[in-house]
Amino acid sequence: MAEQQANSAAPAGAGSAATDSIGTETIGSYLARLASRQPTPGGGAAAALHAAQGAALVAMVARYTTGPKYAEHEALVERTTKVADELSSEALRLADSDEQVFQAVIDAYRLPSDTGELKAAKTSAIQAALVQAAQTPAQLVKLAGAVVDLADGLADVANPNVISDVAAAADAARAAATTARVNIDINVVAIKDQAVRSLLKEQTDGIEEKVVAAADALVARVRERILQ
Repeated sequence: MAEQQANSAAPAGAGSAATDSIGTETIGSYLARLASRQPTPGGGAAAALHAAQGAALVAMVARYTTGPKYAEHEALVERTTKVADELSSEALRLADSDEQVFQAVIDAYRLPSDTGELKAAKTSAIQAALVQAAQTPAQLVKLAGAVVDLADGLADVANPNVISDVAAAADAARAAATTARVNIDINVVAIKDQAVRSLLKEQTDGIEEKVVAAADALVARVRERILQ
């Protein structure tokens, strides 16, 4: 994962100084950074933005599901709107976090190793950074699952004019979960402590598959409703 990128990346800090937060930069600026030959942002940040978009789509559908026609569902819609907004904000925070923790991995790989003592310190720093780097996508997989659950809970009462966006939200969250899973895997395989590897695996074991299954089922349900 990181070693090759660290060795070939630009000088330290070059990829992380462009913006304070992904959430406040323009789409064009973010995409330009994503496409550049810099280690950050990368797939982890992209996964978090998938989740943020999914949550935002759920919030949008909820806001269109208001008024006298939907009065009996008011409590559900209000709760869905609130939680979706919170999930979108949290996903953006995770996008920034992913950049920061991955930069820490890159910085650790750049530490000197000229002596035995320095080499040991470098190895320790790399391992600690890898463990931390696996935490952000682990959180993201769970958040993606929450987005799918939220979309699923809204689907049956949603304004039919925006029902396709429920499916779009589910697919965005699905992409977030599967991308985050790959990022967890590539960090975990580089961790030498087997106990830590097992713990990280247990934290998300099976969750991504459940998110994918739930998202696929919801999309199928929405499509059936549209095409009936």
